[in-house]
Amino acid sequence: MTQGWTKSDWRAKPRIQMPDYPDTNALNAVEAQLGKYPPLVFAGEARRLRAQLADVAAGKAFLLQGGDCAESFAEFRADTIRDTFRVMLQMAVVLTWGAKVPVIKVGRMAGQFAKPRSAPTEVIDGQELPSYRGDIVNGFDFTAAARVPDPQRMLQAYTQAAATLNLLRAFSTGGFADINRVHAWTLGFAEHDKAERYRELSNRIADALDFMTAAGVNPDTAHTLSSVDFYTSHEALLLEYEEALCRVDSISGHPVAGSGHMIWIGDRTRQPDGAHVEFCRGVLNPIGLKCGPSTTAEDLKVLMARLNPENEAGRLTLIARFGAGKVGDHLPRLIRAVQEEGANVVWSCDPMHGNTIKSPSGYKTRPFDNVLSEVRDFFAIHRAEGTIPGGVHFEMTGQDVTECTGGLRAVTDEDLSDRYHTACDPRLNASQALELAFLVAEELSDRREAARRIAL
Repeated sequence: MTQGWTKSDWRAKPRIQMPDYPDTNALNAVEAQLGKYPPLVFAGEARRLRAQLADVAAGKAFLLQGGDCAESFAEFRADTIRDTFRVMLQMAVVLTWGAKVPVIKVGRMAGQFAKPRSAPTEVIDGQELPSYRGDIVNGFDFTAAARVPDPQRMLQAYTQAAATLNLLRAFSTGGFADINRVHAWTLGFAEHDKAERYRELSNRIADALDFMTAAGVNPDTAHTLSSVDFYTSHEALLLEYEEALCRVDSISGHPVAGSGHMIWIGDRTRQPDGAHVEFCRGVLNPIGLKCGPSTTAEDLKVLMARLNPENEAGRLTLIARFGAGKVGDHLPRLIRAVQEEGANVVWSCDPMHGNTIKSPSGYKTRPFDNVLSEVRDFFAIHRAEGTIPGGVHFEMTGQDVTECTGGLRAVTDEDLSDRYHTACDPRLNASQALELAFLVAEELSDRREAARRIAL
């Protein structure tokens, strides 16, 4: 990768959105302990994901990235992992049908423990305390003791991530991911009384599966129908954790982030001379870069050169997050900046982070219609620019939560208090996530049909 780079170089760069640990000796001890642990993921897996993302950049595959806003120690259960994995598979089946290309599945899982915050402190009932920065840093309880950054939490995060990955690998290859099982689950969604168009699409998928079975293609003769590649990702925010798990790939000799297959840089931490860019530029993993309204064309050009100096396809994913009604103000100029540089990138749409509002009842929420609007604008602008909308990036869960309003099941503001479980930002529930997958599939199908007509 980058000549002369070392995994600790970030320490000499400006750092933001990272905790100040009061006990330096305790922090050093935890880092040393993590440094002895095995990596959570392996270089070969990261290289395989890069190759698949290169196909996404070329329009030969589609990226589905989704999962928790912030993983929780308290909510860590096998069924929670299973349910989110299942919904990701359901979404992938629907998207594969619409795009007619493989869907690359990347979870916000097994590492998404740290969160950037808009303010360093928060005030409740007149008491001011440090902000909650995710379970890997401090506690959610609003007490002075809980909000002190504790390096021991990194060890618990590692243990939970390792257990999560172990279960995900079992689900991916042990028969749980059989496409016929997944399709049966999508049919359950399509039984909703307002889901006629989804029923029609589900029936078409069923017909295709029946045809393949009749032609002799089934899980017994095609292993690819009963197992999947499933990758993990998270924001590389807590760099002490990232450095401790960084290893050297024995095959290529390049450093690899052992904390997750794909890591990304947030919109708040993308300073070209900052610590987060410095760390991420040196590892061989696929890198995501969040691009918000304040991202300028010049910013993007500098960051692309820094993070992907060899302009390798599959290395860099640009994750656009602007907000409903604002995509047209920002995405076209960034697309043109990419084109001017001749850069190989994957374009992905994050319709969640720009659409967070405070509801009349006081809860943070995201209106489903706004999420949908941003996705549609993302596809429309890429269609107008002649570029490839390569993927989507959602905060979602397999649980039946009530955190985002709207959708087929019509979650209202009054419903938010029923099952509002997130420790940070609101997530799509299973029904909303699958509904969005159907709508994205329609966009992909329309794009494919338009391309076919042009070719004729």
